[in-house]
Amino acid sequence: MKNLYAALAFAGLAAISGGANAGAIHDAALFTNVLGANDDGSTGLVNLGFTANINSTNYTQTYVNNNGNITFNSAMGTYTPSAISNGSFGPIIAPFFADVDTRASGSNTVTYGSASLGGFNVFGVNYIHVGVYGQQSIFNDFQMILTDRSDIAAGDFDIQFNYDTIVWEAGTASSAPSGGLCNDPVNFPSCVSALAGYWTSPTSNSTLNGSLVHGALVDGGVNALISNSLNSNTLGQYNFQVRNGQVVNPNPVPEPVSLALLGIGLMGLTAVRRRKSA
Repeated sequence: MKNLYAALAFAGLAAISGGANAGAIHDAALFTNVLGANDDGSTGLVNLGFTANINSTNYTQTYVNNNGNITFNSAMGTYTPSAISNGSFGPIIAPFFADVDTRASGSNTVTYGSASLGGFNVFGVNYIHVGVYGQQSIFNDFQMILTDRSDIAAGDFDIQFNYDTIVWEAGTASSAPSGGLCNDPVNFPSCVSALAGYWTSPTSNSTLNGSLVHGALVDGGVNALISNSLNSNTLGQYNFQVRNGQVVNPNPVPEPVSLALLGIGLMGLTAVRRRKSA
């Protein structure tokens, strides 16, 4: 969905969004630190390369979590997503919160790091060609880039989600059948699909349309991530601004009440990391 606000306010992101990769993912080679092949793992605190004001708290470091998100107060191994509107995960930025398993044959590992891009300091995480639990060789391609916008005000930054291929939405430990799709409600009624969004404060949180909805975010789905965009002319690209600690979103997409209720019901399953078999 495009508007004049998007054309003007996100000019800074548009200026740096070119690159050699096909589709929305770009400049992936800038982010070279490796989170080794794992299931549900995380980095320790890593440097952003700039200061991010999130709800009046200044962060210079973050945790990169294998399962498609970064968090700021602690590492997180949760692999089944639930509603993030209640803030139970603390500040979280999640381009694709689901059960990534980079031990799968043929899977790439998650890479991350800080760099300079288009004259801005950036921090990026590549989830490019990553498998799904348990070690299934089907692969998604997505990326997150945070851009320092201290040129506007101290602590301001932008968030960008990029998607090239999304063909799975859940792992078998999230009650999905083999194949990574929640497409068999009769035999797998408890399957939980992926979520994309952020929580920066009780009044600044949102998920992309189709989050936690079976089949919605995958390629060909009604809200396919690669076929839509937000504040961008590039399909598969979603841009947000964080100003004065809050996300400024001209097209808010709050979680439906039904999804929030689903998340509350799932909290007992996700608050404590469950054991998996390899």
